[in-house]
Amino acid sequence: MARQWQFDWRLLLFTGVFLPVLVALGIWQLDRAAQKEERLRAWQSSAQQRPWAEQVSREMRTGQPVTLSGRYAEPVWLLDNRTRDGVPGYEVLSLFEPEAGPVVVVNRGWVPAGRTRDQLPSIDTPTQRVTLQGRLAPYPEPPMLAESKPATGPWPRRVQTLPREVVAGEAFRPATMIIQLSGSRQPGAYRADQSPDVMGPKTHYGYAAQWFALALALTILTVVASYRKTPGADNDNNDG
Repeated sequence: MARQWQFDWRLLLFTGVFLPVLVALGIWQLDRAAQKEERLRAWQSSAQQRPWAEQVSREMRTGQPVTLSGRYAEPVWLLDNRTRDGVPGYEVLSLFEPEAGPVVVVNRGWVPAGRTRDQLPSIDTPTQRVTLQGRLAPYPEPPMLAESKPATGPWPRRVQTLPREVVAGEAFRPATMIIQLSGSRQPGAYRADQSPDVMGPKTHYGYAAQWFALALALTILTVVASYRKTPGADNDNNDG
């Protein structure tokens, strides 16, 4: 059965629009997988810890382990709208003054909210010198174009976000990242049981494979659909 390429602008337009999209989605998932691998390497790092003052002068990455000694300061922010197991609550963010190096915000973990919005949880903060272990994390900043008005009043203060600029109003040149305590047994910790993103690199590689497979299938279907049976081919065969 003779077949011949036939130009179909509608089919080629459809493929020309969606094929680059499928390929771009696959490349994006590969990039996400690479980011997750780097983050997991940081979380699993067992490299020797540098002093805090030296570490902040180098490149700081999300998930990087840190150890520092010092004292908790008075400012405490309650990061609103944080739930655990379906229970509303807050994440406790405290200012921490290391023995050397810039002050830093410490995420001490989660506490349940009160029965009413007017009832804030009571936060107990160690007053003695302590040594903390945790991992670097970004500031809980608002989305683009979102307004974030600094909270005022007595401590603790309820906030929806906590950009570094707000912290700078309470402390001189705070660190460029915050510290998330490594566990609930750390000094001053509450429910500090957060872990790396559950969607690991393998999941993103799987998504990338799916997008590339769709792109390949679309290409094959376009080629097959473009080769059509030549008119009169059957008649020629019958005459023979």
